[in-house]
Amino acid sequence: MSGNEQKITAMLMIEVLGRPKEHLIETLEDIKKKIDAEKGVKVTNIDIKEPTLAKDQKDLFTTFAEIEVEVNQPSLLAILMFKYMPSHIEIVEPENIKFSNNAFADMLGEISRRLHQYDEILKVMQMEKKVLQNKLEEKK
Repeated sequence: MSGNEQKITAMLMIEVLGRPKEHLIETLEDIKKKIDAEKGVKVTNIDIKEPTLAKDQKDLFTTFAEIEVEVNQPSLLAILMFKYMPSHIEIVEPENIKFSNNAFADMLGEISRRLHQYDEILKVMQMEKKVLQNKLEEKK
């Protein structure tokens, strides 16, 4: 392993909501395959819970999967967080994580890059919303 690589085992909890309930299990299995295909990431275990009716719903289901992964650098956890939006993440091992300032900067850079992407998308959506609102006002 290079100076920026250190095997880290983490547990990601991925939640989904939708219908039909069979689709939720398929979706979580698909997410598992996508995570496992990420460079530097290996899925070591997955536990998909049986879907249940969402609170106060008649045909909307919810479930979650606990997906255990091994990554070979800390920045990959940041990437997984932004791509798959787990509701919870737990570092299983090692107890202490040591990485260089370059690896830390890489991780912060990845987080910053993703935040800028989301900010750009939000600004475009806000502008489009304003254009649509103006068009609606013109038609009144």
